[in-house]
Amino acid sequence: MDSTHGELVPLKETDQTVAPEEDIRGMTVKDANDEKIGTVDGLLVDADERKVRFIVVASGGFLGLGEHQSYIPVDAVVSVRDDEVHIDQSRERLTGAPGYDPQLVNDREYNEGVFGYYGYTPFWTAGYVYPAYPFLP
Repeated sequence: MDSTHGELVPLKETDQTVAPEEDIRGMTVKDANDEKIGTVDGLLVDADERKVRFIVVASGGFLGLGEHQSYIPVDAVVSVRDDEVHIDQSRERLTGAPGYDPQLVNDREYNEGVFGYYGYTPFWTAGYVYPAYPFLP
């Protein structure tokens, strides 16, 4: 990315772990209208800061065939409850979103476009505040 942030890597490829009560992988993802979008397929972390920056959401397909993967900033997550991750975007918005491409996860221009598409400030900009973990009863 740049000199102040580390490379983005899939969590499963690091020695990092997530506390079981905070691990959202495998959970159902629902949009702003409470419609099912897919499942959290992976987490991309900043290797230096050790923070999740994006969630990868798998949708469609059967047994992994024909599956589409969305690349969503962690900032979009508004709640986690009952094995569901709720985001503040609509299904329609996600349809036109930049897709997840493992070859582009460390391309700054691509990531600026992803953040811009969803309406968020990139995490490497001055004044960025990392979102709190969104526990809700």
